Amino acid sequence: MKLDFHTHGKLAKQLPFSTHYTDWLFDEAKAAGLDALCLTEHFNTLQFDELYGYLLSKSKREGDTLVLENGLRIFPGMETDIAEGGHILTLGTAETILELNRRLEPNKARGNFLPFEKLMSLFREYDVLVGAAHPYREGGHIPELPPEQLRQFDFIDLNGKDIAENRESTEKLVYALGRRLEKPVVSGSDTHQAVQYGCIHTDFDNDITTVEELYRQMKAGLYRITVSEQAAFQVKTAGILKRALKEIHALGGDYVKILSGLAG
Repeated sequence: MKLDFHTHGKLAKQLPFSTHYTDWLFDEAKAAGLDALCLTEHFNTLQFDELYGYLLSKSKREGDTLVLENGLRIFPGMETDIAEGGHILTLGTAETILELNRRLEPNKARGNFLPFEKLMSLFREYDVLVGAAHPYREGGHIPELPPEQLRQFDFIDLNGKDIAENRESTEKLVYALGRRLEKPVVSGSDTHQAVQYGCIHTDFDNDITTVEELYRQMKAGLYRITVSEQAAFQVKTAGILKRALKEIHALGGDYVKILSGLAG
C-alpha cells in the first residue's frame, strides 16, 4: 500500500470547496500510483465539514477508512496550527475528525490558536494519532517544545516540500528527531494539487484499514519511504501551478474548468 501521510483536498484554505476539484485531485492521486492517502486538511479551511460530508456521501467504509469508487483509500485527518508556531497532524475516523474540528471553532483565527498542551489535552480525549508536521520548516517551532511535550507525538512527518528544497538537511534533521524521541518517521507530499502526488510516499506491504493497525505497523517499522527522483521538479511545478490557479480565481476565472478541460 503506497500511502501519502500529508495531503489536502482543496487548492487553498480561503477558496470555496469544489466537488469537481476534489474529484480531480483524488483521480490524479490514483493515477500517480497511490493506493491511499491521509486527508490532513487545514482545520480552518473554508467548508471543512462540507468537504468531509461530500466524501462520506460518495465512499464506502472499510474500517476507519473511506474508499472511493476509483479504489483510493482515505484516512480522515486534519492539520492544526498551534500558538507556539507549527502544525499538528491528526488521524482518526471521519466522525472524530469532524467533532474535533467543531470543537476547535473558537480557535481557528490567528491569535486564537491553542497552545500545544491544551490542543493535546483535547486530542487525547479521542482515539487519534498525532504527528509533528514538517517540524523544521521556517516559521515553525516544534523542535523547541519541551521534551515532555515532544514525546506526546505519535509520529514525525518527513515532508515532500521540505525534501524538495533541501533533501540532505531535511532527512538529517527529521530522522535525528525521530531517533531522539523514539517515534516513527513517515512521509507526506503536503500537496494541495495533483502535480505533487508521488514526490514522496510511505509503502506498506499490505492494505491497512484502521488507524490502530496503521500505528502498529508504523511503530514496528514495517514500511519504506520512497522519494521520487523528480521530487524537486514536482514540488516546484506544483507551486507554480497553485499560484497560477489562485490568480485565475482572483481574476474571476474558473480554475476548475480549466483543469478539467471544460473551458472553451
